[in-house]
Amino acid sequence: MEKKSDFEKFKNLTFEDFKKMANDDSLSQYQKIGFPDAYRENKENIIFDDIINKLNFQTADINSAGVLLDIGPGCSELPKMIIDHCNKFNFKILLVDSKEMLDQLPSQESITKFEGYFPNDVPDLVNQFHHKVDYIVGYSIFHYVFYNTCIYKFLDAALSLLKPGGIMLIGDIPNITKRKRFFSTDKGIAFHKNFTQTDTLPEIDHLQLEPTHIDDGVLMGIMQRYRNFGFEAYLLPQPATLPFHNRREDLVIHKI
Repeated sequence: MEKKSDFEKFKNLTFEDFKKMANDDSLSQYQKIGFPDAYRENKENIIFDDIINKLNFQTADINSAGVLLDIGPGCSELPKMIIDHCNKFNFKILLVDSKEMLDQLPSQESITKFEGYFPNDVPDLVNQFHHKVDYIVGYSIFHYVFYNTCIYKFLDAALSLLKPGGIMLIGDIPNITKRKRFFSTDKGIAFHKNFTQTDTLPEIDHLQLEPTHIDDGVLMGIMQRYRNFGFEAYLLPQPATLPFHNRREDLVIHKI
């Protein structure tokens, strides 16, 4: 189980919290985006490879001049890896985040920055790129969207930007049901005991209401909703080399 002391200060963060953290020089680049260092340091190259694979963005037409949108990129090395990859394929890059976060990312001709909270603060982006975006990335942000705003307002606006064939990856989603399943197994119990260096059992209540957490019902409902609207939607596992792979998963939505 996670060490509470590491996560308490990163619990239930808001957009305003992240703005303040971005300018807090006492925090590392990973802490500024809501993670203890141990969970992101030397892991972002693995995350990057997984994102590119799940978007199927390895063999884009170099002359396509496509468009990638990164919602909430933060200020660690990961968005810089994505930017470098897009530049190899002559892609236009759209970044949406607070000014405080965006100021810490490169400014290049290929990059357009939109300051504010998606979609409320960026109507120009939503209007200008309707049905024009090839790839959308929203990594490690969806649980904050779930906690702070309407997830369907967020998803509807984002998916309205995809062109036919476009793909959105909502990555690193904490799933409380998946977590409970894992810590109810012998493997999960052993993991807990090893991590906490105790002989205690994980505290699991399958019938407890978890109003601030994403669960199987939320994710299955999202998939059904957008499949009914003509998209394909899939839940995919994370690589076992990532620290949260047994408690988190990724959602891919593909506009046919």
